[in-house]
Amino acid sequence: MKTTTIRQSVKFPASPHEVYLTLTDSKRHSAFTGAKARMPKKLGGSMSAYEGYISGTVHGFFPDRGLLQTWRTTEWPKDYPDSRLEIQLEAEGNGTRLTMIHSLIPASQATNYRKGWPKFYWKPLREYLRNNATKPKARA
Repeated sequence: MKTTTIRQSVKFPASPHEVYLTLTDSKRHSAFTGAKARMPKKLGGSMSAYEGYISGTVHGFFPDRGLLQTWRTTEWPKDYPDSRLEIQLEAEGNGTRLTMIHSLIPASQATNYRKGWPKFYWKPLREYLRNNATKPKARA
């Protein structure tokens, strides 16, 4: 079983708090992807996204700093264990730098996921945050 790791870093026009809430709240996650998502409230809870295409278990909630979960899709080879998805959030200027480390991906599927993250997550997340994130109040 040959696996690989994908690392991507993107900036979003919202605070780490807004990005975190959007990734971890079922309604917000569903809204930005345009497909049903279920995000658990407790560690060890099951998650799913894109109408069940993605599934996994949440192993770490780090409010406003990131999350850790297992992750697989319906196309995952049956003999492969779940992958590990780590999302790190850090304030940067007026927004947030998100760093994703997605490891233990079947090497045969890495190209699809490397292209899929920007297309199916980063682009719609950026648009959602641009249009829906709470804007910081101007100081008088």
